[in-house]
Amino acid sequence: MKEVFVTVNYKNKNYITNVIVSKEMNREHIQRLAEEQVLKQWGA
Repeated sequence: MKEVFVTVNYKNKNYITNVIVSKEMNREHIQRLAEEQVLKQWGA
């Protein structure tokens, strides 16, 4: 497991979030997890 920092653009603002991932996860999965985190925090 490792910590990865991802920049997510949400409503024309950039947010940097960290995601704990396993070595087997691909970039798309990591990006999706980061987007879900930002949506939970800043969304509806």
